[in-house]
Amino acid sequence: MKKSIVIIFTLFLVFLIGCQNTATPINSGESPANSQATATYTSISQKEAKEKIDNEDVIILDVREQSEFDEGHLPNALLIPLGTLQKNAESMLPDKNAQILVYCRSGNRSKQGSEILVGLGYTNIYEIGGINTWPYEIVK
Repeated sequence: MKKSIVIIFTLFLVFLIGCQNTATPINSGESPANSQATATYTSISQKEAKEKIDNEDVIILDVREQSEFDEGHLPNALLIPLGTLQKNAESMLPDKNAQILVYCRSGNRSKQGSEILVGLGYTNIYEIGGINTWPYEIVK
């Protein structure tokens, strides 16, 4: 009986985790009463990213290190390493309403970079994961 309860509880938790929204809210520091909307970034598939790259005006942002970028990157990508993003974003990405697709090697740094950009006031951020699963052209 206890084993059945544990299994049901585990399945319930898996269901809850699987139903989470992929948009990640960033707290602007205002209290909820003063804030009209919570800023977010959106995680999209690499197929959706490729469609945006092919059909829309986007900035492709690589947040890896220079040596990783030199080994291969998405065509027309702009490199701003994650460690320098907070300091360099506003000078290198002056349009805070531009569509920015953020990627890294595996998807961890791209999420962090997306959070940083949203925290700086960028409004159109799309996190697209890592280059290690990118099935399209790469510049080497």
